[in-house]
Amino acid sequence: MGECGVVPTPDNFELFYTYASGGNPGLAAAMDAIISSRRPFTTDLLNDLRDRCLSSARTTQALDNASASVSATLNEVLAKLEAAGRDASDYGNTLSRATGALGNGQSPAELREFVDTLVVATRTMQARTQKLETELQASSQQVNVLRAQLDDVRKESLTDSLTGIANRKAFDTALAVAVEDALAGRDTVALLMCDIDHFKRFNDTWGHQTGDQVLRLVSRCMSDNIKGRDTVARFGGEEFAIIVRRTTLHTAATLADQIRAFVQSKNLVKKSTGEILGTITVSIGVAQLAEGDTAASLIRRADACLYRAKRHGRNRVVHEGEPEEIEINVA
Repeated sequence: MGECGVVPTPDNFELFYTYASGGNPGLAAAMDAIISSRRPFTTDLLNDLRDRCLSSARTTQALDNASASVSATLNEVLAKLEAAGRDASDYGNTLSRATGALGNGQSPAELREFVDTLVVATRTMQARTQKLETELQASSQQVNVLRAQLDDVRKESLTDSLTGIANRKAFDTALAVAVEDALAGRDTVALLMCDIDHFKRFNDTWGHQTGDQVLRLVSRCMSDNIKGRDTVARFGGEEFAIIVRRTTLHTAATLADQIRAFVQSKNLVKKSTGEILGTITVSIGVAQLAEGDTAASLIRRADACLYRAKRHGRNRVVHEGEPEEIEINVA
Protein backbone atom coordinates (compact mmCIF):
# COMPACT_ATOMS: atom_id res chain seq x y z
CA MET A 1 0.00 0.00 0.00
CA GLY A 2 2.87 2.35 0.79
CA GLU A 3 4.58 1.65 -2.52
CA CYS A 4 1.32 2.31 -4.38
CA GLY A 5 0.56 5.48 -2.43
CA VAL A 6 -2.68 4.10 -0.99
CA VAL A 7 -4.06 5.84 2.10
CA PRO A 8 -4.24 3.33 5.02
CA THR A 9 -7.98 3.39 5.71
CA PRO A 10 -9.87 0.33 7.06
CA ASP A 11 -11.59 -0.18 3.70
CA ASN A 12 -8.28 -0.04 1.85
CA PHE A 13 -6.66 -2.42 4.35
CA GLU A 14 -9.45 -4.92 3.72
CA LEU A 15 -8.92 -4.64 -0.03
CA PHE A 16 -5.14 -5.14 0.09
CA TYR A 17 -5.32 -7.84 2.75
CA THR A 18 -7.72 -9.81 0.56
CA TYR A 19 -5.35 -9.29 -2.37
CA ALA A 20 -2.31 -10.41 -0.36
CA SER A 21 -4.08 -13.48 1.06
CA GLY A 22 -4.80 -14.78 -2.45
CA GLY A 23 -8.32 -15.82 -1.55
CA ASN A 24 -10.03 -13.78 -4.26
CA PRO A 25 -8.70 -14.66 -7.76
CA GLY A 26 -10.77 -11.95 -9.45
CA LEU A 27 -9.38 -9.22 -7.20
CA ALA A 28 -5.85 -10.61 -7.56
CA ALA A 29 -6.01 -10.50 -11.36
CA ALA A 30 -7.44 -6.97 -11.39
CA MET A 31 -4.87 -5.58 -8.94
CA ASP A 32 -1.96 -7.37 -10.61
CA ALA A 33 -2.91 -5.68 -13.88
CA ILE A 34 -3.12 -2.26 -12.19
CA ILE A 35 0.21 -2.66 -10.40
CA SER A 36 2.06 -3.96 -13.47
CA SER A 37 0.77 -1.06 -15.56
CA ARG A 38 1.71 1.41 -12.80
CA ARG A 39 -1.73 2.95 -12.80
CA PRO A 40 -2.45 5.09 -9.72
CA PHE A 41 -4.90 3.73 -7.16
CA THR A 42 -7.36 6.61 -7.23
CA THR A 43 -10.37 6.77 -4.92
CA ASP A 44 -12.70 5.89 -7.77
CA LEU A 45 -10.55 2.92 -8.75
CA LEU A 46 -10.41 1.62 -5.17
CA ASN A 47 -14.18 2.00 -4.77
CA ASP A 48 -14.71 0.21 -8.07
CA LEU A 49 -12.48 -2.68 -6.98
CA ARG A 50 -14.39 -2.99 -3.72
CA ASP A 51 -17.75 -2.91 -5.47
CA ARG A 52 -16.77 -5.40 -8.18
CA CYS A 53 -14.59 -7.82 -6.25
CA LEU A 54 -15.25 -7.64 -2.51
CA SER A 55 -19.00 -7.04 -2.46
CA SER A 56 -19.65 -9.65 -5.14
CA ALA A 57 -17.37 -12.14 -3.39
CA ARG A 58 -19.15 -11.65 -0.07
CA THR A 59 -22.52 -11.94 -1.76
CA THR A 60 -21.46 -15.09 -3.64
CA GLN A 61 -20.13 -16.69 -0.46
CA ALA A 62 -23.30 -15.83 1.43
CA LEU A 63 -25.43 -17.24 -1.37
CA ASP A 64 -23.33 -20.41 -1.47
CA ASN A 65 -23.71 -20.85 2.29
CA ALA A 66 -27.45 -20.21 2.19
CA SER A 67 -27.89 -22.55 -0.80
CA ALA A 68 -25.99 -25.31 0.99
CA SER A 69 -28.19 -24.83 4.08
CA VAL A 70 -31.35 -24.92 1.97
CA SER A 71 -30.20 -28.12 0.23
CA ALA A 72 -29.35 -29.76 3.55
CA THR A 73 -32.72 -28.77 5.05
CA LEU A 74 -34.64 -30.05 2.02
CA ASN A 75 -32.72 -33.32 2.10
CA GLU A 76 -33.62 -33.74 5.78
CA VAL A 77 -37.28 -32.99 5.09
CA LEU A 78 -37.37 -35.46 2.17
CA ALA A 79 -35.74 -38.16 4.29
CA LYS A 80 -38.32 -37.60 7.05
CA LEU A 81 -41.19 -37.73 4.59
CA GLU A 82 -39.83 -40.94 3.05
CA ALA A 83 -39.58 -42.48 6.52
CA ALA A 84 -43.13 -41.32 7.27
CA GLY A 85 -44.29 -42.90 4.01
CA ARG A 86 -42.74 -46.22 4.99
CA ASP A 87 -44.35 -46.02 8.44
CA ALA A 88 -47.74 -45.33 6.87
CA SER A 89 -47.26 -48.24 4.48
CA ASP A 90 -46.38 -50.59 7.35
CA TYR A 91 -49.42 -49.39 9.29
CA GLY A 92 -51.63 -49.95 6.26
CA ASN A 93 -50.29 -53.48 5.85
CA THR A 94 -51.02 -54.18 9.51
CA LEU A 95 -54.62 -52.99 9.08
CA SER A 96 -55.04 -55.08 5.91
CA ARG A 97 -53.81 -58.23 7.61
CA ALA A 98 -56.14 -57.63 10.58
CA THR A 99 -59.11 -56.98 8.30
CA GLY A 100 -58.41 -60.11 6.28
CA ALA A 101 -58.12 -62.25 9.39
CA LEU A 102 -61.42 -61.09 10.87
CA GLY A 103 -64.64 -63.01 10.20
CA ASN A 104 -63.01 -66.43 10.21
CA GLY A 105 -64.57 -67.61 13.47
CA GLN A 106 -61.83 -66.42 15.75
CA SER A 107 -62.01 -67.14 19.40
CA PRO A 108 -62.31 -64.31 21.92
CA ALA A 109 -58.61 -64.73 22.74
CA GLU A 110 -57.66 -64.37 19.07
CA LEU A 111 -59.86 -61.29 18.72
CA ARG A 112 -58.17 -59.74 21.76
CA GLU A 113 -54.79 -60.46 20.17
CA PHE A 114 -55.91 -58.69 16.95
CA VAL A 115 -57.16 -55.74 18.95
CA ASP A 116 -53.92 -55.54 20.94
CA THR A 117 -51.92 -55.66 17.72
CA LEU A 118 -53.97 -52.83 16.23
CA VAL A 119 -53.68 -50.74 19.40
CA VAL A 120 -49.89 -51.15 19.45
CA ALA A 121 -49.62 -50.32 15.71
CA THR A 122 -51.90 -47.28 16.09
CA ARG A 123 -49.99 -45.94 19.10
CA THR A 124 -46.70 -46.44 17.25
CA MET A 125 -48.05 -44.62 14.23
CA GLN A 126 -49.39 -41.82 16.41
CA ALA A 127 -45.99 -41.37 18.10
CA ARG A 128 -44.20 -41.32 14.76
CA THR A 129 -46.69 -38.80 13.36
CA GLN A 130 -46.20 -36.50 16.35
CA LYS A 131 -42.44 -36.78 15.99
CA LEU A 132 -42.68 -35.96 12.27
CA GLU A 133 -44.88 -32.95 13.03
CA THR A 134 -42.33 -31.65 15.54
CA GLU A 135 -39.45 -32.18 13.13
CA LEU A 136 -41.31 -30.49 10.27
CA GLN A 137 -42.09 -27.50 12.49
CA ALA A 138 -38.38 -27.21 13.31
CA SER A 139 -37.56 -27.47 9.60
CA SER A 140 -40.13 -24.77 8.84
CA GLN A 141 -38.48 -22.45 11.36
CA GLN A 142 -35.11 -23.18 9.82
CA VAL A 143 -36.47 -22.40 6.36
CA ASN A 144 -37.80 -19.07 7.67
CA VAL A 145 -34.34 -18.25 9.02
CA LEU A 146 -32.78 -19.15 5.66
CA ARG A 147 -35.39 -17.05 3.86
CA ALA A 148 -34.42 -14.06 6.04
CA GLN A 149 -30.72 -14.70 5.34
CA LEU A 150 -31.34 -14.84 1.60
CA ASP A 151 -33.32 -11.60 1.83
CA ASP A 152 -30.39 -9.98 3.63
CA VAL A 153 -28.03 -11.19 0.91
CA ARG A 154 -30.34 -9.84 -1.77
CA LYS A 155 -30.48 -6.45 -0.05
CA GLU A 156 -26.70 -6.40 0.38
CA SER A 157 -26.21 -7.15 -3.31
CA LEU A 158 -28.32 -4.09 -4.16
CA THR A 159 -26.79 -1.71 -1.60
CA ASP A 160 -23.75 0.53 -1.92
CA SER A 161 -21.42 -0.57 0.87
CA LEU A 162 -20.08 2.92 1.61
CA THR A 163 -23.25 5.03 1.66
CA GLY A 164 -25.95 2.46 2.41
CA ILE A 165 -28.14 3.62 -0.49
CA ALA A 166 -28.97 1.70 -3.67
CA ASN A 167 -25.99 0.72 -5.82
CA ARG A 168 -25.66 0.88 -9.60
CA LYS A 169 -27.20 -2.58 -10.05
CA ALA A 170 -30.26 -1.61 -8.00
CA PHE A 171 -30.49 1.69 -9.89
CA ASP A 172 -30.45 -0.04 -13.28
CA THR A 173 -33.22 -2.40 -12.17
CA ALA A 174 -35.37 0.36 -10.63
CA LEU A 175 -34.97 2.62 -13.68
CA ALA A 176 -35.90 -0.20 -16.07
CA VAL A 177 -39.11 -0.84 -14.10
CA ALA A 178 -39.91 2.90 -13.88
CA VAL A 179 -39.39 3.36 -17.62
CA GLU A 180 -41.56 0.33 -18.43
CA ASP A 181 -44.37 1.65 -16.20
CA ALA A 182 -44.13 5.16 -17.65
CA LEU A 183 -44.15 4.01 -21.28
CA ALA A 184 -47.16 1.79 -20.53
CA GLY A 185 -49.01 4.88 -19.30
CA ARG A 186 -49.10 3.80 -15.69
CA ASP A 187 -46.70 6.44 -14.34
CA THR A 188 -44.42 9.37 -15.10
CA VAL A 189 -40.74 9.42 -14.27
CA ALA A 190 -37.99 12.02 -14.04
CA LEU A 191 -34.30 11.45 -13.47
CA LEU A 192 -31.89 13.59 -11.45
CA MET A 193 -28.16 13.12 -12.10
CA CYS A 194 -26.10 14.69 -9.29
CA ASP A 195 -22.38 15.28 -8.92
CA ILE A 196 -20.37 16.67 -5.98
CA ASP A 197 -18.53 19.80 -7.10
CA HIS A 198 -14.70 19.73 -6.94
CA PHE A 199 -14.75 16.43 -5.06
CA LYS A 200 -11.26 15.40 -6.21
CA ARG A 201 -9.85 18.66 -4.88
CA PHE A 202 -11.62 18.06 -1.57
CA ASN A 203 -10.22 14.52 -1.39
CA ASP A 204 -6.69 15.69 -2.17
CA THR A 205 -6.92 18.41 0.49
CA TRP A 206 -8.59 16.59 3.37
CA GLY A 207 -7.96 12.91 2.63
CA HIS A 208 -10.02 9.99 1.44
CA GLN A 209 -11.56 9.16 4.81
CA THR A 210 -13.06 12.62 4.99
CA GLY A 211 -14.10 12.24 1.36
CA ASP A 212 -15.96 9.06 2.29
CA GLN A 213 -17.78 10.97 5.02
CA VAL A 214 -18.79 13.57 2.45
CA LEU A 215 -20.23 10.86 0.21
CA ARG A 216 -22.25 9.54 3.14
CA LEU A 217 -23.46 13.03 4.02
CA VAL A 218 -24.62 13.78 0.48
CA SER A 219 -26.40 10.44 0.24
CA ARG A 220 -28.25 11.18 3.50
CA CYS A 221 -29.23 14.65 2.28
CA MET A 222 -30.73 13.10 -0.84
CA SER A 223 -32.49 10.30 1.03
CA ASP A 224 -33.98 12.78 3.50
CA ASN A 225 -35.62 14.75 0.69
CA ILE A 226 -37.26 12.01 -1.38
CA LYS A 227 -40.46 10.03 -0.96
CA GLY A 228 -40.74 6.31 -0.43
CA ARG A 229 -41.67 5.59 -4.05
CA ASP A 230 -38.49 7.31 -5.32
CA THR A 231 -35.01 5.79 -5.55
CA VAL A 232 -31.69 7.43 -4.69
CA ALA A 233 -28.58 5.54 -5.80
CA ARG A 234 -24.85 5.94 -6.02
CA PHE A 235 -24.24 5.97 -9.75
CA GLY A 236 -20.44 5.81 -9.47
CA GLY A 237 -17.65 7.68 -7.69
CA GLU A 238 -19.04 11.01 -6.51
CA GLU A 239 -22.02 10.86 -8.86
CA PHE A 240 -25.54 10.05 -7.65
CA ALA A 241 -28.86 9.44 -9.39
CA ILE A 242 -32.44 9.89 -8.19
CA ILE A 243 -35.44 8.28 -9.91
CA VAL A 244 -38.52 10.40 -9.20
CA ARG A 245 -41.94 8.94 -10.00
CA ARG A 246 -45.32 10.65 -10.52
CA THR A 247 -43.63 14.03 -10.95
CA THR A 248 -43.51 16.65 -13.67
CA LEU A 249 -40.23 18.01 -14.97
CA HIS A 250 -40.60 21.33 -13.15
CA THR A 251 -41.55 19.66 -9.86
CA ALA A 252 -38.52 17.38 -10.19
CA ALA A 253 -36.34 20.45 -10.82
CA THR A 254 -37.78 22.07 -7.69
CA LEU A 255 -36.90 18.93 -5.71
CA ALA A 256 -33.40 19.01 -7.18
CA ASP A 257 -32.91 22.63 -6.07
CA GLN A 258 -34.21 21.71 -2.62
CA ILE A 259 -31.56 18.99 -2.39
CA ARG A 260 -28.87 21.35 -3.72
CA ALA A 261 -29.69 23.96 -1.06
CA PHE A 262 -29.90 21.32 1.68
CA VAL A 263 -26.41 20.01 0.86
CA GLN A 264 -24.97 23.53 0.73
CA SER A 265 -26.44 24.32 4.18
CA LYS A 266 -24.34 21.63 5.87
CA ASN A 267 -21.15 22.83 7.56
CA LEU A 268 -18.42 20.21 7.47
CA VAL A 269 -16.42 19.69 10.66
CA LYS A 270 -13.61 17.17 11.03
CA LYS A 271 -14.59 15.06 14.05
CA SER A 272 -11.06 14.15 15.06
CA THR A 273 -9.84 17.76 15.33
CA GLY A 274 -12.94 19.94 15.28
CA GLU A 275 -11.49 21.70 12.26
CA ILE A 276 -14.04 23.46 10.06
CA LEU A 277 -13.77 22.23 6.49
CA GLY A 278 -16.34 24.58 5.00
CA THR A 279 -19.24 23.52 2.81
CA ILE A 280 -19.73 21.35 -0.25
CA THR A 281 -22.04 21.87 -3.20
CA VAL A 282 -23.62 19.69 -5.85
CA SER A 283 -24.64 20.21 -9.46
CA ILE A 284 -27.78 18.47 -10.71
CA GLY A 285 -29.23 17.75 -14.14
CA VAL A 286 -32.90 16.86 -14.56
CA ALA A 287 -34.69 15.13 -17.45
CA GLN A 288 -38.13 13.58 -17.86
CA LEU A 289 -38.94 10.43 -19.76
CA ALA A 290 -40.53 11.15 -23.14
CA GLU A 291 -42.26 8.93 -25.67
CA GLY A 292 -39.75 6.73 -27.45
CA ASP A 293 -37.20 7.08 -24.66
CA THR A 294 -35.17 4.25 -23.17
CA ALA A 295 -33.41 4.14 -19.84
CA ALA A 296 -30.11 4.84 -21.62
CA SER A 297 -31.44 7.87 -23.51
CA LEU A 298 -32.98 9.30 -20.34
CA ILE A 299 -29.64 8.97 -18.53
CA ARG A 300 -27.85 10.65 -21.44
CA ARG A 301 -30.20 13.63 -21.39
CA ALA A 302 -30.04 14.05 -17.60
CA ASP A 303 -26.26 13.73 -17.80
CA ALA A 304 -26.13 16.41 -20.49
CA CYS A 305 -28.07 18.75 -18.18
CA LEU A 306 -25.67 17.94 -15.37
CA TYR A 307 -22.67 18.92 -17.47
CA ARG A 308 -24.42 22.14 -18.48
CA ALA A 309 -24.76 22.90 -14.76
CA LYS A 310 -21.05 22.19 -14.34
CA ARG A 311 -20.08 24.39 -17.27
CA HIS A 312 -22.13 27.32 -16.04
CA GLY A 313 -20.66 27.65 -12.57
CA ARG A 314 -21.64 24.51 -10.60
CA ASN A 315 -23.83 24.52 -7.47
CA ARG A 316 -26.92 24.78 -9.64
CA VAL A 317 -29.73 22.80 -11.23
CA VAL A 318 -30.32 22.60 -14.96
CA HIS A 319 -33.33 20.83 -16.46
CA GLU A 320 -33.90 20.01 -20.09
CA GLY A 321 -36.70 22.54 -20.40
CA GLU A 322 -34.27 25.42 -19.90
CA PRO A 323 -32.74 27.09 -22.97
CA GLU A 324 -29.00 26.65 -23.45
CA GLU A 325 -27.08 29.68 -22.22
CA ILE A 326 -24.96 31.24 -24.93
CA GLU A 327 -21.64 32.72 -23.95
CA ILE A 328 -20.70 35.84 -25.91
CA ASN A 329 -17.18 37.21 -25.82
CA VAL A 330 -17.09 40.97 -26.19
CA ALA A 331 -13.93 42.24 -27.81
